[in-house]
Amino acid sequence: MGNEVNHEVNHEVNRAEEKEAQKETQKEAKFEVLRKAMIQAMKERDKPKKDAVSSVVEAVKKYVIDHEGDRVNIPDETVDMVILKELKSVKEQIDSCPEERAELKKQYQLRYDLISEFAPKLMSAEEVRIYLQDKFQEQIASGRKGALMKMVMGELKGKADGKVINQVLSELIGK
Repeated sequence: MGNEVNHEVNHEVNRAEEKEAQKETQKEAKFEVLRKAMIQAMKERDKPKKDAVSSVVEAVKKYVIDHEGDRVNIPDETVDMVILKELKSVKEQIDSCPEERAELKKQYQLRYDLISEFAPKLMSAEEVRIYLQDKFQEQIASGRKGALMKMVMGELKGKADGKVINQVLSELIGK
């Protein structure tokens, strides 16, 4: 009888461990997709894609080491945040590149396009407007944009572009 109880307890513990392992695997999914894309680009000898993806992989690793410390379980939210940061950086390179440097600008644009394949879909201005009107109607009526922006950015970080949020908030408060 005692062995049966121990066996059942061990079986339950094993199932709980399996569920936890599945959750961890799901968390790594986005990072693993990046790593596999980098490996595939290496196999195909696609240097621009390999360089773009490997820079994102390295940026994710660096961020995780600096801020979270756990390189094994990298949440999708972290990967998405780093991808968006990298996209913003490349976009700034494109915007600041002189027109005479067309070849360099073309390289930056290719890098931007390659990284954006992995970027999360961001909310449109209309989706942000609906979200804000639904969740923050009272705060919008108060007209305190700074405090409202802080609350909204906390909730929509990685889901919407800060410039879009700022623009929509300005329109809503300006009414």
